[in-house]
Amino acid sequence: MLTTSKEMLQQAAANGYAVPAINTQGGNYDIIWAVCKAAEDLGSPIMLAHYVSTGAYSGHDWFVNVCKWCASKVSVPVAIHLDHGDGFDICMEALKLGFTSLMIDGSTKPVEENAAMTNEVLKVAKCFDVPVEAEIGELIRLDNMGTVMENKNIVDPEEVRRFLSLCQPDSLAIGIGNAHGYYKGEPDIHLEVLEAVRKFTDIPLVLHGASGLSDEDVMDCVKRGICKVNFATELRAAYSKAVRETLEDEKVFDPKAYGKAGIAAVKELVMARMKVCG
Repeated sequence: MLTTSKEMLQQAAANGYAVPAINTQGGNYDIIWAVCKAAEDLGSPIMLAHYVSTGAYSGHDWFVNVCKWCASKVSVPVAIHLDHGDGFDICMEALKLGFTSLMIDGSTKPVEENAAMTNEVLKVAKCFDVPVEAEIGELIRLDNMGTVMENKNIVDPEEVRRFLSLCQPDSLAIGIGNAHGYYKGEPDIHLEVLEAVRKFTDIPLVLHGASGLSDEDVMDCVKRGICKVNFATELRAAYSKAVRETLEDEKVFDPKAYGKAGIAAVKELVMARMKVCG
């Protein structure tokens, strides 16, 4: 059942759980369908997320149409989310294609410029009742070995307060030491930042970079106001591992055979993560 993300995140905030947003890697039907099947089996709302970069592989329009088809086959709420839209133009393209949730990521820019970018997207998206996520506090970027590629930015709660005085997105991702990719060693998650932000706003908060965080880390974040949790890297790893293991048998050459193995692995992991999110 295709919906926007606005109501599902508001309900999550009111009831103390988080909605998983699963990055489907754009061009992979198996992962999209596995996520929807997991959501249906657990009766959970779900967000199908899409990186701008993977649109170059599959096409943004292909992704939206496959997501719409999969959403029509399940009874739970499903939102189609643009993840880390880096400008007005890509957000408008996503809106035209039928995405039901947008993210504008101005986290690399000063607060005032970030807020101005966000307001530009908000002004149009509100006309179509499509909610907008913003981000403040740039995430760490990790390479395949878990090594930091860029400086991390744990956001100052007062910067969040200033940002929210300039714009009012429907949800907000904040940097608390979380990272994209797998972590090398123990993640340094600053829960005190979440607690400080929650004291002055009830906006639904978003946790990016949850692959590699422990169940306890995720649950602690949800307790402190996180209403949406993004997962990506670990899903790709689970899918690829299942496919590799299936193809160890040289007699296997039918894509359906290793596709089904990938679907089963992703579905199992997504269901586990949904339970962690409450």
